[in-house]
Amino acid sequence: MPVRLDTGERRQPAMATGPATARASAVLVLIAPDRSGPDGSAAPDAEAEVILIERPTYDGPHSGQISFPGGKSEPDDVDLQATALREAVEEVGLDLEVAGVRVVGQLEPFWIPVSGYRVTPFLAFAARCPELTPSPDEVAAIVRAPLDAFLPTAPIEMVDATVRDFTLRYGAYPVAGHRIWGATARILGQLGALLR
Repeated sequence: MPVRLDTGERRQPAMATGPATARASAVLVLIAPDRSGPDGSAAPDAEAEVILIERPTYDGPHSGQISFPGGKSEPDDVDLQATALREAVEEVGLDLEVAGVRVVGQLEPFWIPVSGYRVTPFLAFAARCPELTPSPDEVAAIVRAPLDAFLPTAPIEMVDATVRDFTLRYGAYPVAGHRIWGATARILGQLGALLR
């Protein structure tokens, strides 16, 4: 069972936990060094980065969005941590052993009403810079974002946009030519607060 990073039992509102019919899913919040040294371990001057993906364009609620590797739980998954790790292997070709991936805890689960998923994020660290390859069916691009872009002092842009015929105003992290918002920004904000 993973170590939980939150303290104590808290009753979450229905908006956070979702209805009983919400589909269980998990994502991997992987922090890795941006380069490895000659011995394969993190280089002494390596910067920490977060591994994100850009979803391909399709007819669905998360089309083209920046997210974490992850997806819905499958019957063969032992638990949601196994779901997060399996999805990262499938979506970005993450070699858990070669990269030295270690799951250190679970962040706060939440419900995404537009797609009906209850998402459980798992926080992990890689000892070495991972070699990644996007799955062409599920990932348009891999985005390696500097961890300090999500600390509490990081800039947030206000964006006015129309998404699926709805006018929205939201805050987004500007990173590498992308605007990271929604569920992904929520997780990154929680991560930044923990690491402060």
